[in-house]
Amino acid sequence: MRKKIAVLIRERREEALRMAVGLTLANDEITVFFMSGLPEKNDDTVMSLQALQDLGARIYAGVRDAEFPFRDKAEIAGSLSAYDTVIPY
Repeated sequence: MRKKIAVLIRERREEALRMAVGLTLANDEITVFFMSGLPEKNDDTVMSLQALQDLGARIYAGVRDAEFPFRDKAEIAGSLSAYDTVIPY
């Protein structure tokens, strides 16, 4: 059975993205929430974000004017009970 996993990213964004990509290996449903900003664009982050999107992960941003759909902290907090695992990073 597929687990629903939420990854809450605040700090160490590049490392958190690599970890989220690794979570896709178990074919679980992954959702990534950038809580305070997006990572700097470099080869590693672009590759990780593309891999997550290609593998069906959902990605949300906690800031407006981002390339990902916006979710405020109240919306994110309200949705966390639907996940089997929540990983703060």
